Amino acid sequence: MKLTNRRSRIIYHLWSPIYDGLFDRFFAAPGRRRAMQVLGLQPGERVLLVGVGTGADLPLLPASVRAIGLDLSLDMLARARAKLPLTGRDVTLLQADAQALPLRAGEFDAAVLHLVLSVVPDGAVCLQEALRTLRPDGRAIIFDKFAPDDGRLTLGRRLVNLVTTLAGTDVTRRFGDRAAGSRCTIVHDEPSLLRGAYRIILIERGDNS
Repeated sequence: MKLTNRRSRIIYHLWSPIYDGLFDRFFAAPGRRRAMQVLGLQPGERVLLVGVGTGADLPLLPASVRAIGLDLSLDMLARARAKLPLTGRDVTLLQADAQALPLRAGEFDAAVLHLVLSVVPDGAVCLQEALRTLRPDGRAIIFDKFAPDDGRLTLGRRLVNLVTTLAGTDVTRRFGDRAAGSRCTIVHDEPSLLRGAYRIILIERGDNS
């Protein structure tokens, strides 16, 4: 089943009350923490959180950063707003489509894309939009599930994907396909949860992204 913005709004309306307690706290939290360590935000930097969801990454921001978090789902954003204010962090939350960010080019030092490239209808466009908002040599951290870049998709993965898309996520996407043509450089890539089914990837924006 194809992922669409309309379906995502419905799915994450249902997910929003239980997302933190059921999924993030008992599963995704270690991956998020490690990804933010790899990103290494510095005081004074300006960071964009694409697909901020319920704001699970917000408490992981270091003091003195300026952040904008965007999400398509108003229900998820309401959960994120409940986590504010955070001492020492300047955080703004906006409702927006990750595939058409209402932001200027070169506005941010860093971007966080956690569990979003497997959720939006077009992950390649989402990644390109995030890179567009970064200054030259800006960096982005990605924590998400990806199929192996080499080899064919197995029948088992395709069958599992029939179920996971009903829950709002695609397990057949390859990061290499999402990044193709984006003029970014992978500077760090490590396996994460589920024996590497999830990955933590740090990329840098090229001058022509």
